[in-house]
Amino acid sequence: MADLLKFVKDEFGTKKEFPEFGAGDTITVYYEIKEGEKTRTQFFKGVVIQRRGSGNTETFTIRKMSGSIGVERIFPVNLPALQKVEINKKGSVRRARIFYFRELTGKKAKIKDKRR
Repeated sequence: MADLLKFVKDEFGTKKEFPEFGAGDTITVYYEIKEGEKTRTQFFKGVVIQRRGSGNTETFTIRKMSGSIGVERIFPVNLPALQKVEINKKGSVRRARIFYFRELTGKKAKIKDKRR
């Protein structure tokens, strides 16, 4: 039964093509917002804290600093309002989920760039 559900999700689920990114990368997500009858594009730029799930249920969490307050937002990968994802910097971290990043401030909160 589980194999059948996985097959149906893979075959009929719409998969958007985004560049490969992971924890520690700084990305900009462009998404559509509807206000009444108008629609506009808004962006959210921050560091990827985690990616979780697989297939249609995959999500990723982004954290940014707004003044001195940290703001986190969770985006489903298959959200119809997502327009595009840009990778600004590739970060070098040793973990897949960098929740320790929430407590860091100042110079400690810098993530090294990944060598290419």
